[in-house]
Amino acid sequence: MAGHDNEKLYRRLIDEVFNQGRMDVADELVAPDCVEHQASGMGDGPEGVKRIATTLRNAYADFTLTIEDLAVDGDRIWARQRGGGKNVGSFFGHPPTGNTGYIEVFDVVRFEDGKVVEHWGVPDQLSMLIQLGLVAPPRRPAAAQV
Repeated sequence: MAGHDNEKLYRRLIDEVFNQGRMDVADELVAPDCVEHQASGMGDGPEGVKRIATTLRNAYADFTLTIEDLAVDGDRIWARQRGGGKNVGSFFGHPPTGNTGYIEVFDVVRFEDGKVVEHWGVPDQLSMLIQLGLVAPPRRPAAAQV
């Protein structure tokens, strides 16, 4: 499958599953044996995608995920995304804060025969926790005395 076709599939995954909550689309776009390399603990295959999308949509009432940059090379997509909204539900065990927070995510996705077969993700979870007020930002050390 050509790279531009994979790009269309990836954009559908983000828009329809994560933004619209159409979890059935994950069954269409993600292979049953898809391997999730991100340490989210949500699992592999379409069910893992559904779990992470549901978790985010439940934690943020107005959750949106926006593709900021995207590159295609053969069977792989590289994407930088920004997602979030107002925190109204539990976020990975933390109670809702009512604060608005956004997370930056870098994804690499490999396609085979028109389906996602591997995913690597690097989310900036610390920044999100700071924005939600759940973690204090790191303090800069005092200037060295000379």
